[in-house]
Amino acid sequence: MSDSRRDFLKKSGVLAVATPRQAVASAAPELPKMRLGKYSLSRLICGNNTFGAGSHLSVFFNRQLRRYFTPDQIRKTLRRCQEVGIDCWQSSLGSIDLYRRCTDEGLKMHYLAIDAGDDASIQKLVKGGSIGIAHHGESTDRLFKAGKVDEMRDYLKRVRDAGVLVGISTHMPAVVDTVESKGWDVDYYMTCVYERHRTAAELKDLLGHVPLPVGEVYLQEDPPRMFRMVRQTKRPCLAFKILAAGRMAEKPEWVESAFRDTFAAIKPGDGVIVGMYDEYSDQPLENANLVRRYGVNPA
Repeated sequence: MSDSRRDFLKKSGVLAVATPRQAVASAAPELPKMRLGKYSLSRLICGNNTFGAGSHLSVFFNRQLRRYFTPDQIRKTLRRCQEVGIDCWQSSLGSIDLYRRCTDEGLKMHYLAIDAGDDASIQKLVKGGSIGIAHHGESTDRLFKAGKVDEMRDYLKRVRDAGVLVGISTHMPAVVDTVESKGWDVDYYMTCVYERHRTAAELKDLLGHVPLPVGEVYLQEDPPRMFRMVRQTKRPCLAFKILAAGRMAEKPEWVESAFRDTFAAIKPGDGVIVGMYDEYSDQPLENANLVRRYGVNPA
């Protein structure tokens, strides 16, 4: 990321000083692992919002991401992720063809998808190599708020019938609580640590005022709420947006605290999904080393 983040990580020993990328990769210890069904995955998973120019920050940063992350650059970044020990990419139907191309070229990385489409979408993801499909968080939360959460159960059954892991993505702790109470056949959750899509009325009720501009509001009190729910379920959880969609990436100490606090709060069998933006620094290595520091399961 920024020079200040790189300097901070060097001083703290998280980032090696003046070491070629390949040399660092070959000397780096394996990333801490988690179990997801029959698979052993690194506790750090590469997210897709940076690749897809979905920053949740601004249209201007989205344009920057779109300029940088050409298909060739995405392939380079994924190869770098593999070099530093990241062995899973979380994305969607739109990236499955690129994933297939990468694996044909030798990439050794699993794929987890989010989707809420029809049987054709499920089959394309399965044939493309996805090991799991989670019901898309935006769709999940819309159904929940409308009192129609049971409508996604048929989709989850069709994913199960397709022979891959079944997941649910959400930005709301109440969704996890509801699904747990219903005892649904689910293998894992994708849990956003910020409930970022509250309505103006919900924000007014919670805060007593409505911040401007009305849009995505990230509250400091949100992560502890989701972490409590993550700890209450025995199912593996993949925490995402731990850096508040980049808002916590402005200062190196914020980045480190986000990783430290997240791994201290989630279960030993849980992981995190983090988008990588490596134009200005070696973020795959920086993030991997933070997980090596804070994501090691206690003996």
